[in-house]
Amino acid sequence: MFSQVLSDNLIKNMEEGWLKNCLETVLPEVISFFWCVVLALITVYVGTRIIRFVRKFFHKSMEHHNFEEGVKQFLDQVIKYLLYAVLIVIVLNLFGVTTTSVAAAVASLGVTAGLALQGSLSNFAGGVLILLLHPFGVGDYIIEDTHGNEGTVAEISVFYTKLRTVDNKIIVVPNGTLANSSLTNATRSDRRQMDLKIPIAYDADIRKVKQILYDLAQEEEHRLPEEEIKVFVSELNDSSVDIGLRFWVPTDDYWNVRWKMLEDIKLTFDEEGITIPFQQVDVNIKS
Repeated sequence: MFSQVLSDNLIKNMEEGWLKNCLETVLPEVISFFWCVVLALITVYVGTRIIRFVRKFFHKSMEHHNFEEGVKQFLDQVIKYLLYAVLIVIVLNLFGVTTTSVAAAVASLGVTAGLALQGSLSNFAGGVLILLLHPFGVGDYIIEDTHGNEGTVAEISVFYTKLRTVDNKIIVVPNGTLANSSLTNATRSDRRQMDLKIPIAYDADIRKVKQILYDLAQEEEHRLPEEEIKVFVSELNDSSVDIGLRFWVPTDDYWNVRWKMLEDIKLTFDEEGITIPFQQVDVNIKS
């Protein structure tokens, strides 16, 4: 009988005390947090759609004003990161984190983040310099002299530039490296000079060789006819005479013309009996 009364009193105290307090304090907070999560998910969903719309709008606007492709890619990345940062701040506000608190946290971490991300900041600054000074653009073939990276510029992003090699590999180069080192832009001009050096033997007829090279250049259909063909003795080496050949071609045809010209020179020299020296080693055996 006593235990039954004690049990009833305990249940009554729990119902009127702990359970009541729990329902009055914890449950509203749980419900409030639940709705914050729901609102946050809705905000993220709607925000991502708005960001996509804004990016498309800016992209069409830049296309309408004929922005260079690299500028469009760079600004698109900047707009993307800024809008997502704003979206994150809005979501944090839903959970009670004020904008001033976020600004204070960013300010307090600014020095530390600056030191930790100084490489990324340098790459960002390099990207800005590339867009302002415009040493190259999307579609240009560049050679980065410091590390020997080369390829066609496929994309200029906020921190990195992507190069596509002739065998379709992607090289990712930091913008800071490209902005702070020398590089060669092979396709900035619409024409390139073909500069060949052909070695011949010392006993070969120089005048005949020069005439052959001139005729081959003259017959090249992609040669720019308004530019002069130059054939000259470039250098007297230890075992050969180097004959130089120079003429101008459109940049897009440079490599095809070069490969064809080298093949034609070799075939013509073989027909005319002209020797191209090559390295040889004489071995004398004493018995």
